[in-house]
Amino acid sequence: MKVLLKPVLQAFALVAILAAMSVSVLAQPARYIEGTHYVELDSPVRTVDSNKIEVVEIFWYGCTHCYSFEPLIENWEANAPEDVVFVRSPGMWNAMMQTHAQLYYASVELGVFEETHSEIFDEILLRANYLQTEAAAKDYFMGKGVSGDEFDAAWNSFTVTSAVNRANTNMRDYGVRSTPNLIVNGKYRIVTNQAVPTQTDMLEVVDYLVEMERSSM
Repeated sequence: MKVLLKPVLQAFALVAILAAMSVSVLAQPARYIEGTHYVELDSPVRTVDSNKIEVVEIFWYGCTHCYSFEPLIENWEANAPEDVVFVRSPGMWNAMMQTHAQLYYASVELGVFEETHSEIFDEILLRANYLQTEAAAKDYFMGKGVSGDEFDAAWNSFTVTSAVNRANTNMRDYGVRSTPNLIVNGKYRIVTNQAVPTQTDMLEVVDYLVEMERSSM
């Protein structure tokens, strides 16, 4: 009887130890706190791929903070895990920002995004060519080898117009009021503040939330 009882007692002891470890982990305080380091949205916003964890950057070409953020977010994107999809989405709450959003999506439609994305920041912020009209945008793209007809077709295309409208709707649903903002999986918004003082800190909060989302999938 003693021989049979020993393995049973050992099994119960193992279960008890594992249970205690689980409780200990759950009892540990969260590294980042909702309402302090990030905001949970009232209603989740649909993501581009429900099978992956989405991270959205809300940016504006005329934003100096977005400009300084570019090297950080590009490096983060290059090293993002396979189950994460990164999306850029332009912010807009005036006519100039809407034109810049159209500029972004037109560059994607024309197939020159990789060549022009960083250069558009330079054009606006360093050279003071604000690209705030269709004519200025057309001149810029033609300087990159895009024909006038190609620009006209892309600028007013259904694809670009729909993308601008969708980004505008999402921005409002996210509750964005500044740039850059980061949105994790359509649920959480991160901005710099007293608790998240640097852009590097923003990305650390993103990594935390990505892991939290991964564990719940």
